[in-house]
Amino acid sequence: MSPLKFDFNNMLDFNVGEKDGVTEKELEEMAPAVREAHRHLGQLLDSPGDRVNLGLEWTQLPFQDSDTVERIQALGEEIAREYENVISLGIGGSYLGLKAAQEALAPPYYNEFAPLREGRPRIYFEGNNLDPGTLTALFKNLEPEKTFVIVISKSGETTETRASFELVKQWLKRGVGEEYGRQIFAVTDPESGTLRKIVDEERKKDEARFRDLPLLRGVGGRYSELNMGLLHLAIIGVKIAEVLEGAKAMAERCREESLSRNPAYLYAVLQTILYRKKGKSIAVMMPFSETLKSTADWYSQLLAESLGKKYARKITVSAEGLENWEMDKKRIVNIGRTPVACRGTNDLHSIHQNNAEGENNKTITFIRVENFKEDLSIPPFAGFLSDKKYSELLKLAQEATEWALGREKRPNCTIVMPEITPFSWGELLFFFEMATAFEGELLKVNAFDQPGVEGYKNYMYYKLHKPGVSEAIEKEIINHPLQKKERFIL
Repeated sequence: MSPLKFDFNNMLDFNVGEKDGVTEKELEEMAPAVREAHRHLGQLLDSPGDRVNLGLEWTQLPFQDSDTVERIQALGEEIAREYENVISLGIGGSYLGLKAAQEALAPPYYNEFAPLREGRPRIYFEGNNLDPGTLTALFKNLEPEKTFVIVISKSGETTETRASFELVKQWLKRGVGEEYGRQIFAVTDPESGTLRKIVDEERKKDEARFRDLPLLRGVGGRYSELNMGLLHLAIIGVKIAEVLEGAKAMAERCREESLSRNPAYLYAVLQTILYRKKGKSIAVMMPFSETLKSTADWYSQLLAESLGKKYARKITVSAEGLENWEMDKKRIVNIGRTPVACRGTNDLHSIHQNNAEGENNKTITFIRVENFKEDLSIPPFAGFLSDKKYSELLKLAQEATEWALGREKRPNCTIVMPEITPFSWGELLFFFEMATAFEGELLKVNAFDQPGVEGYKNYMYYKLHKPGVSEAIEKEIINHPLQKKERFIL
């Protein structure tokens, strides 16, 4: 299998100029920071305690044992045989990772056409918003006895997922009776949390109710597709082992310190230079494939939650020798590039106008696919398009976009996938995960927490009178109320 390639020609000064591109001298000047980041990250990855404690255990997911993989594959096949529909409940990585996988690795229009599914169930993603319309539509149009439910949540407390789970449980119970729990599967913390408690209580009544798989310790949601997403892959007919093999191949490449042999490190270094020295604060992700649009959405969460931080990272070491990362309240940095997900060629007729002629504060990452499983040829007598293949036109459009951006001194790069396969998609995911982790090291922030997400959650929990909201949070909300003046509402 040909490996994924990273083409960074258009990030360099000889193509976009010294003002907007990276020079060889700037790359050389990053060498000490690269060595230190590689040393520190390597030290943590060699320590099982640090990996779990800090949220780096995702680096081990490509190396899962074959027995676990085969068991999950068989479980997915069982569910696929028995049910016509699956409702998958989850938010953040527990939604975006699965949706990205389905769009990339299942046939286009998978849900719409039965022959494409080859007897497998339709998949519906819920629990990722509080719009009542979508879930209501499912309740009205799906048959409960033909529907399986998977709920993915570490704690079971996230408002969007818990609310939908309560409604789905009620709908199933009304439709199939007391054995409704046999149609529910949980992917959750193996030891603690509200959902874990529900699972344990239900299993005491009946071992066939609320079966479950563990969310592994030290694996954060946005880095967890190769953990919590495996059952979904098996249900839609993807060979899990092939995805993991691709991720493993990229993981092996990412062990190298040398930028010339480690594409993820090089991607992170180039983006860091362009961000910190050239003012390129917006990260546009533009795959030239309709089926990779949701992968771009997944990357947006990965980048935004990992690197968008208010405080610098403060490292302390415990008595056991394990690192702890804290927010350094004395060092406000408000750092992190802003992701924008789009796709070619569709968005060449929308956001590209700003990419080409708006403020020059962006880097654009293209994903180019060399070979497609299916292709179309335009009929003869169609003028200059006669006999051209769709894939040929798509690749030319991507090349033309590179050229147009280069003429305007806009830095861009291209990730080249030989084909969209489980192997290459696994490579792509691990590439982005490692690049993001390494960028966090270079920026000296914690790339594995998301304290900014807790603000809206705490406000909702307080307003909903959820037990356990701390006194400090209550005081902060009371002392800083939303101010709404009628004269400022038209």
